[in-house]
Amino acid sequence: MSNCPPCNCPLCNSLKTEHYHQGASRNYSHCPTCGLVFVPNEFLLSGHDEKKIYDHHENDPNDQGYRKHLEKLATPLHQKLKPHSTGLDFGSGPGPALSVILEEKGHVMKIYDPFYANDKTVLTPATPYDFITMSEVLEHIYDPQKNLAALWRVLKPNGLMAIMTSLNEGQEFFKNWHYKNDPTHVRFYSKQTFKWLAEHFDAEVTFPDKNVIFLKKLS
Repeated sequence: MSNCPPCNCPLCNSLKTEHYHQGASRNYSHCPTCGLVFVPNEFLLSGHDEKKIYDHHENDPNDQGYRKHLEKLATPLHQKLKPHSTGLDFGSGPGPALSVILEEKGHVMKIYDPFYANDKTVLTPATPYDFITMSEVLEHIYDPQKNLAALWRVLKPNGLMAIMTSLNEGQEFFKNWHYKNDPTHVRFYSKQTFKWLAEHFDAEVTFPDKNVIFLKKLS
């Protein structure tokens, strides 16, 4: 397999990308501008093949182990929200769980998933959301530039975008990182990437727990 030639970064659109890692079945590129590591488009799955993998995911809100995992995001988020805040869980998956947990905490939730809850009206709400969640979603999104910009538009000023995704810790770390081997994981973020996003969106970024990121909309 030959190294991928330079291609546009799917997050910041920079052409100054470089080869990062060669795997068994696909290459990985890196953008020095925003820090994103990404799978070039030629290696992306079709929607049909992607969904076949997601159909085997089990996102049961009654699974105590899974709930504990989601609480890493839900608990610090709830602590920052006003009672009865309105939120959108983007990429809710085949069995919505995070939205159920946040509803139990008293918040009003909408869900969206391109495969399982494809109601696009929730992406153009009458009033912007107080918060938007993406748990183990961002690494799957083929066009993060487009999707994040669209979500940012429907977030209130001082609203929170709460994200959970495993963070890349550098090139040596990446070589043996199991996370990169999932064929549906195609975009890999680091703290540098989220600091770039914060500057790009005029946001404040914090890291309340391991692999948990909050972006607060400042304007």
